[in-house]
Amino acid sequence: MHTGVIYALAAAILFGASTPFAKVLVGQMPPVALAGLLYLGSGIGLAIWYAVRAVSRRDAQDKPSTLTARDLPWFAAAVAAGGVAGPVLLMLGLHSVSASSASLLLNIEGVLTALLAWFVFKENFDRRIFVGMLLIIAAGVLLSWDHTATDGGPWGVVAIIGACLCWGIDNNLTRKVSASDPLQIACIKGLAAGSVNLAIGLALGGELPEARTVLLAGVVGFCGYGLSLVLFVLALRHLGTARTGAYFSMAPFAGAALSLLMLGEAPDLVFWIAAALMAGGIWLHLTESHAHEHEHEPMAHAHMHAHDAHHQHTHDFDWDGTEPHAHPHQHARLRHSHAHYPDIHHRHEH
Repeated sequence: MHTGVIYALAAAILFGASTPFAKVLVGQMPPVALAGLLYLGSGIGLAIWYAVRAVSRRDAQDKPSTLTARDLPWFAAAVAAGGVAGPVLLMLGLHSVSASSASLLLNIEGVLTALLAWFVFKENFDRRIFVGMLLIIAAGVLLSWDHTATDGGPWGVVAIIGACLCWGIDNNLTRKVSASDPLQIACIKGLAAGSVNLAIGLALGGELPEARTVLLAGVVGFCGYGLSLVLFVLALRHLGTARTGAYFSMAPFAGAALSLLMLGEAPDLVFWIAAALMAGGIWLHLTESHAHEHEHEPMAHAHMHAHDAHHQHTHDFDWDGTEPHAHPHQHARLRHSHAHYPDIHHRHEH
């Protein structure tokens, strides 16, 4: 299986599993404060990891490329959309939507991510990918219709879809900086988003729960938001935005299955029909193959890499042969044909 697919699926499982745990915590503190604790847990945990890694890696070539000044506008906008607005909307939605159905509704993130990638950021797609997205949309509409009739109104569903839109914007903006260190990206996002959300929650009159609940929220945030985001950024680097979003659509199935076990929720027929539609859409994405002759334009950037077909360059420093390693490097013009995704080296037109 392609490395990027493994990263995306692992990210999906971690994030999906966090939803039913967040549902349990929703009633114990205000939604905005909970979003803050989840992201702070992510940021603090990743900061510890980042510090340990910095001490253990003494060779500069062994360290991932960090964010640059040119990355900061994209990254700041990504944090605002996905790190602040998205989690708050999700916590609000969880007040009126069951955890299992909320988990499935989160598939809409993949759809909105893809639509933005295709029509705003001009990432390529084909008929198979498009049909898969239609199936996922149909499943989301079915769940929304069901909750309009049974939960006293559509606002919980609207809030969750709004969260998905925020994360779709975040995903496309994060792709712009995905060649940089994913641990650094996820750590800064967690600390910034967590601090802002927690401050807002406390300013609105919220109070922190007991220490055990705070610790649980931090652990859930570290796994479901922190580690998941690190893996997601790695997947963006290898797969591009739309396809990463499609694979990430596995997240709600992980969350739905866990919520059924944890919370004893009984899924109805509509739930299973929606699940089948979403499974069909994801299958179409998983079985995609894209190959054609293409040309790489000359470019310069920095990221962790090995000397494969796309990295045939010399070094202007003393290199000991260790791979992968990171340094600024230049790509010459190259024309060839092979199966590929719209990763950081394949962002060509069709």
